[in-house]
This record gives sequence, structure tokens and C-alpha cells, in this order.
Amino acid sequence: MQKLWDRYKATAKMNLILCGSVFSMMKKIFEDEKEPLFGRVNERISLQPFSVDVLKNLLKGRFADIKNKDILAFYTITGGAARYVELFCDKEIYTFPQMLDEVFRENSLLIDEGKNVLIEEFGRDYAIYFSILSLISSSKTSRPDIESILQKDIGGYLDKLENEYMLIRSVRPILAKPGGKIQRYTINDNFLSFWFRFVYKYRSAVEIGNYKYLKIVVKRDFDTYCGLFLEKYFREKIGLSGEYTSMGSYWEKGNRNEIDIVAIDDMNKKALIAEVKMKKASFRPVVLRDNARNLVNKLGDYQIEYQSFSLEGI
Repeated sequence: MQKLWDRYKATAKMNLILCGSVFSMMKKIFEDEKEPLFGRVNERISLQPFSVDVLKNLLKGRFADIKNKDILAFYTITGGAARYVELFCDKEIYTFPQMLDEVFRENSLLIDEGKNVLIEEFGRDYAIYFSILSLISSSKTSRPDIESILQKDIGGYLDKLENEYMLIRSVRPILAKPGGKIQRYTINDNFLSFWFRFVYKYRSAVEIGNYKYLKIVVKRDFDTYCGLFLEKYFREKIGLSGEYTSMGSYWEKGNRNEIDIVAIDDMNKKALIAEVKMKKASFRPVVLRDNARNLVNKLGDYQIEYQSFSLEGI
């Protein structure tokens, strides 16, 4: 292939597109200097999910009576990935109960999806990677928390998950110094996070086909679980505005003074400090301002705007 391409590319008038879903394999083929096709790529596309605005407009256009909670559930489970969006839309699935019925049923394509996507990536070490991802999806997001449960040094695994497989990312408080010890890990892909939290974690129930039990568990825990994805939804929405130079969350040692969203506009010296709640009535402005005192001191003379976002605002 290398020989043919090098000999005829100038005259063949061919647009050759190669695509693959095993990220590490694609990276190796085209970026490993020992591989035949190294250095021969003109363009590279890392295919991203639909943005929250596109996803919302798609759903509202297709299902006029869809509710805000269903939009959030759709986003939380699919992440806007085209494959899963198409699967649900083709079957007219857009309510939360319908989504659970589709995921947790006999012969569901999604039950084995996480395993099918990742086992080839991880090879024989897949069990330890799966355990780490399962813990992160269950809110064990710091390295000490994960290591205390697994009783194992996982530094090398975390590094590969973040930099080689690009499945997780480390998150530090906004304005924190580079290399600071206060950090958390989060799974980049919404569906994989859902799969590890509710399918892999309860794989014993999956193995015996107890889908009724699994749906009860998801319904019980989903409001708490999807709160993080409501934050992610609004962070992405704010990012699409193009008004800010940096954005993230804020917390101090011991998880004190947590703030869900901090967006900073360095050009105009403005900052947005926001709390995200499932119900707007739960927002307490005094608590937000109190949690933000140290952050505001760090921002100095920046103009501060305090705001709340909720499920109603989707």
C-alpha cells in the first residue's frame, strides 16, 4: 500500500479515506515511525459527538413533546454519539423509560457495547482498566481513592487511559498551578461512563438476565448520577458561546467550597461563577457567594457574575 501510494498519489486523483474505531491501532498505523504509512496523512479527523445545541434541536425537531428530563437522559446516555443517537431515533425512543427498556433487554446491542469497544484496545490487561473506569464512573475520581480500593499502584494505567487511549482526563481546579496535587479524573465518553456505572458494575445481574433489577437500580440512582452530566451540558453550552477564554470547576483541599462552573473572560476581565441544580428552587445564592470567596480573591479586579442553571433551563 505504501509503495502504490508513493508511486501514484500525484496522478491518481484519489481521495483515500481510512477510518477505524480502535483508537490505539489507528494511532499506531499512522503515527508510529516504524509503520509503512507513517508521515503520509494529509488530514486527520477525530470524529466528535453532536454538540448539545445540535442534539437538542435534533430531538425537538423529531419529537415535539420531548421533556427536559428526557433530553438530559438522552444526552447522559448517548453523549450525542451519532451511532447511539441513530439507534434511538430510528426506533422512536426518546423518553427515559424507553431508553432503559432498549438498553436493558435480551439481545440488546448496548449491553456488550463497552466490552466490544474496549477489550481489543486494552488487550490482556483489560480487567484492571475496566476496574479503574468502573470506579471513576461511580464517583471514585481521585488516584488515592482508586488505589485504596484496588490495592495497586495505578499511575501507569491512568497515564495510558488519558494520553494513549484518551478515554479519561485529569481535571484540576480552575486557576490551580500546573502540576498541582489536587485533581480528579473523569471519563470523556458519556455512554462508556453510563455503561461502566450501570452495566459493568452490575455484570452479575446482566449475566443472569435480571434486567428488571437493573432498571430499578438505574431509576433509583439516575437523578444523582445525571447531575454531573447536567453540569457538563451547561459547560459545553457556555463554551459554544465563544465568550470565554477558560472554563472549569473549582474546589479546595478536602472538596471544600465546590463550585460547578467557572468561566473566565481574560480579555474583558469578567468571570461567570455558576451553580448547577436539578431544581431551580434548590439554588442558594448566599452559599454560592460564600464558597466563591477565595476564588474571587484570586480573580482580583475581575467583574463577577453569579448565576444558576437547572434542568428547567435546558
